[in-house]
Amino acid sequence: MAKSLLLEIGTEELPSSFVDAALAALPELARAKLAGLRLSHGAVHALGTPRRLSLLVEGVSDRQPDLDEEVTGPPETAAFKDGKPTKAAEAFATKIGAKLEELSVEDKPASGRQKAGRYVVGRRREAGRDARELLGKALAELCGEIPFRKSMRWGAGDATFGRPVQWLVALFGADVVDTTFAGVRSGRQTRGHRFLAPAPFDLAAADGYVDALRERKVLVDRQERERVMMERVVAAATAAGGVHDPDPQLVSENASLVEEPAVVTGSFETQFLELPASVIRAVARGHQKYFCVEQQGKDALLPRYLAVVNTANDPARIAKGMDRVMRARLADARFFFEEDKRASIEGRVDKLSGIVFHNRLGTVREKVTRLERLAGLIADALAVGEGTRHDTLRAAHLCKFDLVALMVGEFPELQGEMGRAYALFGGEPPRVADAIRDHYRPIGADGPVAEDDVAAIVALADRLDSLVGCFAVGLSPTGAADPFALRRACIAVLRTLLERGAANDKWAALRLGDLFTLAYDGFEDKKRDLDRGECTKKLLEFSDERLRGLLASATSSAVADAVCTSGRLEHPVWAMARARAVASAVTLGKDWLAQARTVAKRLGGISKEKSPVLHPQSAFEKPDDAAIVELVTRVDEATRDLSTESAVTAALAQAEGLAKRLDDVFERTLVNDPDDARTPQRLELLSYGASCMLRICDFSRLV
Repeated sequence: MAKSLLLEIGTEELPSSFVDAALAALPELARAKLAGLRLSHGAVHALGTPRRLSLLVEGVSDRQPDLDEEVTGPPETAAFKDGKPTKAAEAFATKIGAKLEELSVEDKPASGRQKAGRYVVGRRREAGRDARELLGKALAELCGEIPFRKSMRWGAGDATFGRPVQWLVALFGADVVDTTFAGVRSGRQTRGHRFLAPAPFDLAAADGYVDALRERKVLVDRQERERVMMERVVAAATAAGGVHDPDPQLVSENASLVEEPAVVTGSFETQFLELPASVIRAVARGHQKYFCVEQQGKDALLPRYLAVVNTANDPARIAKGMDRVMRARLADARFFFEEDKRASIEGRVDKLSGIVFHNRLGTVREKVTRLERLAGLIADALAVGEGTRHDTLRAAHLCKFDLVALMVGEFPELQGEMGRAYALFGGEPPRVADAIRDHYRPIGADGPVAEDDVAAIVALADRLDSLVGCFAVGLSPTGAADPFALRRACIAVLRTLLERGAANDKWAALRLGDLFTLAYDGFEDKKRDLDRGECTKKLLEFSDERLRGLLASATSSAVADAVCTSGRLEHPVWAMARARAVASAVTLGKDWLAQARTVAKRLGGISKEKSPVLHPQSAFEKPDDAAIVELVTRVDEATRDLSTESAVTAALAQAEGLAKRLDDVFERTLVNDPDDARTPQRLELLSYGASCMLRICDFSRLV
């Protein structure tokens, strides 16, 4: 009979990140444990709050099925010597619970790491055991496998966990599963909300767990807790005359900080609204985890904020304490803001000489000088107007000046934002000020890229300088370390080129190799470990790996492999055009792709032995050869320019004709006929056809 299984680990308060990581890992840990026990089950639910991590599994079978399976053992040569069983055979028989005379020897095909050959075979037979006999040990092991960024020990035991374990509940249906973890023995007694329902109580059965805790002011279901929290945040914001400030990270963190969310509204003096809104948000979010309240339909704040708390028995007193802290932090921020405004912009640029970017790459001020040079070269390559070029150089000159501001020293997440605010205050053009903020984009893997040419050029120059400089002095990322976030910088370069180039041919025409070379020349006064060619080569290999991931995300892994294996990746926009066109053909189920795969494999073998040469029709006598010349010529012409998806689609149509005809030729004739005097030319022609098809993609890799 199937029953629900409950495991609850009661702890001291866990950080929100610990709760989220544990809830993400628990379902798979549970499935693996139950699969190892041969216990079938239904849905798996990971539940938790800061004081407890819980697992509720529906429909767990109460008994293992009987086991009767064939098991392959060691090779015959290891199991028997002179017709007598060796210790290897004896060990295998003991392992599966069989007698030596019950073993047999059979021929087995290759499978996985096992080579084809004769192996000892036996049958493992076991009677199914009661689930209660098995679950105790498995649950204790599961508790110890829950991952935490940092674990701790306490008391005299050796067990580690995110925080000390206070109680343990393990129920199978209505029965207690006897298990022990971290010196705590399981039972059916749990606890409600620390303040609103602190008395311990017994759970009658696993199925009533969520409802029983809800009655005692604990919303153990993470999704339910977040939904209730946001309903209350929205209601409180409406009551305050506005809407809550959207921030997914703030929502996630607050939901994992409480057991039952209550919302308290706080306030601050309107004079603090003179600060930039980004500063007030940083104060509220960064340290206090508060939601700001915005005016409906406007990018302006109200002098209100919303705090999610674990209990609100006396909201007036809570608000009073929060207001005092908020007011003090806003006062500090206002002091920083006023002091920063007194400093000149150029004075701050000069102070960047006091910040070391890297001891071999110089100071941030030197980096800014390189950015001005590189941004100007990129602007020239894009042939932007004189006004845009002027603003680009000015933005590159000022893009880091706020790093020495007091406000950024206190709130590092405001770099760029404060630069924009101080630039506008200093009379800089809005386009320059916006570029100071936006040159940090994209922020994160999925953040938007800079939308304006000025900001995008400076963003590109900034990442290129970091990538080339670090690679040139031997600071390329390793499997375990990437202290300068070069992988992220490379993805930012690629995404900027992809998204800007999708709508602008001049951006699409920028070559990665040229950009790396331009950046490299800016370090001529620095001692470098790699010369220009070596550095560019390594960077192109590095960027190819990142581009393959972006292509796979947009299409599929197989298409990305096919496109990247064929090379021609220095124009990311053109590589994406090829990937999308090929993916469309695959999605539509084009029947000729199977022929193209076969032809590509055969041509690949030929091209390894023969150099590609496009011979004229006059070099051949057979009609098939003349037809192949015509087809290869068409494919050659169609694949020379693959800069747009429509061009790739047209090239695919020509490749279709070549693939079908060549497949037919391969079936009918011997292309490598030793008795045919034209065979060398035919093979060179086919090698040329292979190179033309490879311009699109390596069709042999398409699945």
